[in-house]
Amino acid sequence: MKVLITSNIPETGIKMLKNEGIQVEIWRQDQPMTPQELVKKCQDFQALLTTGMDSINKGFLQKCTHLNIISQFGAGYDNIDEIEARKLGIAVGNAPDAMTDATADIAFVLMLAASRKICHLHKSIVANEWGFFNPRAHLGLELKGLTLGIFGMGRIGFEMAKRCQGAYQMKIIYCSRSEKPSVEQHFGAIKVCFDELLEQSDILSVHCALNDQTRGIFNKAAFHKMKKSALFINTSRGQVHQQNDLYEALVGGTIWGAGLDVTNPEPMRPDDPLLHLENVAITPHIGSATMQARDEMSRQAAQNIVQYYRGNKVENLVN
Repeated sequence: MKVLITSNIPETGIKMLKNEGIQVEIWRQDQPMTPQELVKKCQDFQALLTTGMDSINKGFLQKCTHLNIISQFGAGYDNIDEIEARKLGIAVGNAPDAMTDATADIAFVLMLAASRKICHLHKSIVANEWGFFNPRAHLGLELKGLTLGIFGMGRIGFEMAKRCQGAYQMKIIYCSRSEKPSVEQHFGAIKVCFDELLEQSDILSVHCALNDQTRGIFNKAAFHKMKKSALFINTSRGQVHQQNDLYEALVGGTIWGAGLDVTNPEPMRPDDPLLHLENVAITPHIGSATMQARDEMSRQAAQNIVQYYRGNKVENLVN
């Protein structure tokens, strides 16, 4: 068997595949393959280990029907048309548990950074703008006892809630497609509808998957239902929020601040006006960027392929 790996992933997964006698070829360039290059390259391989940068859409899949399995280096797989893959008999796997703690940490850090204007104030020091003490300047928010609203109460949302309740005794509410009895028991959390989440949250942290129901859901109307003192945190996908609407909500005082690890588009333009707001903290989609998380992502993505070719159950099969 031959596996094409579309990015320079950590050695953990590569060694696992090679130890199984599977031939591996790795695309080691920083720039991802174009869709045309990827289709052409895949013709000589039976399995594909891919990242979110690759568009595995219907057109690609119909030209690569010979593939046995596609394994995603990551938890999200919105770049893969898994329904079309299922129709074509192509298995799709992911790495759902690998980045839970790392991403929850980033959400927590962004909440802190935005609440105290850390990124803006760091830039002010670099620009030699550290002036005299002003009792009314650069005032932030204290977080103790606030209400944390989680949109998408999965693994990462659970860990974000644990951090916020443990550190700041926050009340937890959540909006999810299904009831989460374990979450309610653990945190005393309350399930609310989307409008209630918007209206009641002091911190609204987004941890949902990107799909037709969540795409663009945080728009002008949604921001206007939030508290003027609210912080909006998004570490899921940039397409979940309408970026222009978010900017207008921030500059107009509709909400207080925002912390983003994901933007729309990505990479973010260096002249994007969001980058210059005092009440915003932005990181370049680094939620999973720890050595431990990336190693585990590599291992889980490779494990999917190994399990498939051993004839075993693929534990992280998504289709």
